[in-house]
Amino acid sequence: MADHSRFDEIKRKLRRLKKLEIRIRFGGAFHAANYTADVISKSGRIRLVWDDFFSLGDKSNPGAKYRLADIAAMDREEYKNVVDEFFFNVYYRYYTENGITGAHLYDPDTLDWMGLPPDATAEDIKKRFRELAKKYHPDTGGDSRDFIRLMENYQKLLD
Repeated sequence: MADHSRFDEIKRKLRRLKKLEIRIRFGGAFHAANYTADVISKSGRIRLVWDDFFSLGDKSNPGAKYRLADIAAMDREEYKNVVDEFFFNVYYRYYTENGITGAHLYDPDTLDWMGLPPDATAEDIKKRFRELAKKYHPDTGGDSRDFIRLMENYQKLLD
């Protein structure tokens, strides 16, 4: 019984995060005609960051980063880090969709690929790039495809 109520509580919290994302990105009211294809999926659904992050145990988000069981197994600090990462991604999406510049935000997917947190600084990126360049460079036994991807991702972050 205790597990069932814990899962229900987590589901409620995650659903609140979904509602917050909609409020942040769309002002609470969403009208599909006002948005481009990067916001609307082919099925006509809103493309939410939440969908990439969370699965409540149903079949709707098979590629989600965190399943309900994963979150239930986390301690408070781990859960806080997941929520922070989620909101960073929500605001990154909001800023890019609305053409807001000036904020030094980097693509969270690219940072994740490089093994960096969403709040990484330019210095963190440069340091990690050097580490990965040594690892992936063909002259040091690395794969040239990985090295090319690293160079493309690093360039993407610098732009």
